[in-house]
Amino acid sequence: MTDIYDELRASHAKQRRLCSSMVRTLARNPAKREALFRELRIELAAHAAAEERYLYVPILMYDMGLNSARHALAEHHDMDELVEDLRALDSSGQAWGTKASELVHKVRHHLKEEETKFFQVSGKLLRPAQKVRLAQQYRKDYGRMLEVVAQR
Repeated sequence: MTDIYDELRASHAKQRRLCSSMVRTLARNPAKREALFRELRIELAAHAAAEERYLYVPILMYDMGLNSARHALAEHHDMDELVEDLRALDSSGQAWGTKASELVHKVRHHLKEEETKFFQVSGKLLRPAQKVRLAQQYRKDYGRMLEVVAQR
């Protein structure tokens, strides 16, 4: 049975793959940059919404998890702002490449920190059955949010 961490790691792997592809795509191929960015934008938004609802909120209920969850939420907010900045730029320009690199750096930092710190803290707070139930809720909401965000 998969737990919440298995689900999140699967999305994290997709985010890492998209980040790598996006920063390797050159300015002379703006259509490919845009397509990869759109896919990453949708993935990040759907993942963040479901993760915040089905991991961060439960962890906020514990004193021991409060600071970690707040920090993770703040990083999601920072990534959201970078995504919006990137949407406003021309994908064939140098500024787009610079901002894309900044976003990719932030995403990679967040994923590493989450997997090496937040998962350990939260893993001690949640019961095994809770982790499985949260995975089911996350998976359902993540799928729904992929559709919702794709419409934006």
